[in-house]
Formats: sequence, C-alpha cells, structure tokens
Amino acid sequence: MAAYALPALYAVLVWWFSTGLILLLDHRPRATHAASMVAGTGALALALWAIGASAGDASEGGAYTAFTAALLVWGWQEMSYYMGFVSGPRPVGCPAGARGFARFRAAAATSLWHEAAIVAGFLAILALTWGAPNRFALWTYLILWGMNLSARLNLFLGVRNLNVEFLPEHLAYLRSYLRTRAMNPLFPVSVAAAGLATGGLVLAALGEGASAHEVAGLSILATLMALATLEHGFLMLPLPSAALWQWSLPKIARAGPAAAPIPASCGEGAHLGEPCLAEIEGR
Repeated sequence: MAAYALPALYAVLVWWFSTGLILLLDHRPRATHAASMVAGTGALALALWAIGASAGDASEGGAYTAFTAALLVWGWQEMSYYMGFVSGPRPVGCPAGARGFARFRAAAATSLWHEAAIVAGFLAILALTWGAPNRFALWTYLILWGMNLSARLNLFLGVRNLNVEFLPEHLAYLRSYLRTRAMNPLFPVSVAAAGLATGGLVLAALGEGASAHEVAGLSILATLMALATLEHGFLMLPLPSAALWQWSLPKIARAGPAAAPIPASCGEGAHLGEPCLAEIEGR
C-alpha cells in the first residue's frame, strides 16, 4: 500500500506548497518581482537540466525527480504570467459591449505570450525526454497545461466562485473577463473528462506487471489529476478554497471577502465591485 500512498502524499504536499509559494511571491510588492523572477529562472534552468538528466532513469527516484522538475517548469510559467512579465499584448480590461468571439479574442490577447511560453516549455520537455524511458515530466506538464486551460475556459464562460482573491492587484483588469454563473456547458464535460482520466491513471497504477517506476509515476499523476478535478469543483461548490493557502495570502485573509468582479459586459471603463448599467438592466 505504501507504494501508492507515498507518491500520492508527495504529490499533494508538493502541489499545496508550490501553489502557496507562488501565490505568496505574486502578492508581494511589485519591487520584489524582478528578484523573484531571476531566482525562478534559475530554478527553471535547473529543472530543465533535471528533466534531461532523469529521462533515462526508470526508477522510483526518476519518477519523483521528473514530476518535481516539471512542476518547477510550470511554476515559472505561472510566476511569469501573474507577475506580469510574460502575459499578452492586451493588459487592460474587456472592451465595453464585447460579446461572443470579440470577447474571447480580447481575453485571449491578455495571455497570448503566456500561451506561447507554455508551448515552448512543452517542446523543450518533449525534446529532453524524446525516446527516453522516463517521460513522467512530459505527462505531468501536459496534465497541468490541460487542466489549467480547462479552468480558465470555465472561468471565462462562467462559474459560481471566481476566486478573484488569488489575482494580484496589478492584474485586477482580468476580473472583467470573468463571469459569475450557476453553470456553463463546458463544466460538466471538464469534470467528467478529468474524472475518467483520474480513474484510468489509478487503474494503470494498480495494473499487474507495473514496475516500481510506473507505480510511483502513475500514482503521482493520478493524484495530480484528482487535485486538478478538485480545483474544478472549487469553482462551483460553496467551499472556501482560499483557506487552503491562507498563509500565502495574509493581506487578503485579514481584509475579508474580495471585491466583486466586474461583470463581463461592463468593459474596461467599469469600476471594480460596481455593477454596470447593462448588467442591471439585464436582470
């Protein structure tokens, strides 16, 4: 049992701590971000080296190393975006009256360079693990990428809990692209697909003939998928997800509930926390 429990526990602890650390750094004063990114870029270089070095290591340790290194690469992606270093050509709110594809195009422009950096990270990991027996870094990165994209699309389409307290002040304009809704058509599909993927990974880890390397790596991936599914649940369920990382959001924890987001129809001229006329008239 320990062969499955230890990798799962490791995945939970590393996921929880790394998420909190990134939130903590993102919410520090802007003057500290450059130094954080320098340190983060050093960690990125080390992580890429570790992925390449562990690609041929088909042991339990190799699976742990690959997962941890891929998480560091993803952490750099998140830091560079939320600190505003690699975002997109549109660092402003949603245009007033934008609907449909125009709204989606404006939202995509806020993170275009970020998406390109994610693709570059994927290609780097793919090249480092090409033809190698240990590809758990690649699978880890793909899970993080896919579930992050799913969460962002659900936030764009509308969810119950926007978790805007996670956004640093300099990214407050992103609230105008989010929408509060009881449900959206994508959400059940996202959760069902994530649940099936989690179940498939669990079955693979429990399968006969799985090596110690595969058991460790697949157990970690299954746990990561389960955590990503749980994070999707936080978008709809009335649960205080921010409480998990209260230690990394001290100012927000003391200040109480975050201001309401701008309704998506308000655009960049609206004031934070105030409903716009179009939203009021539509009720």
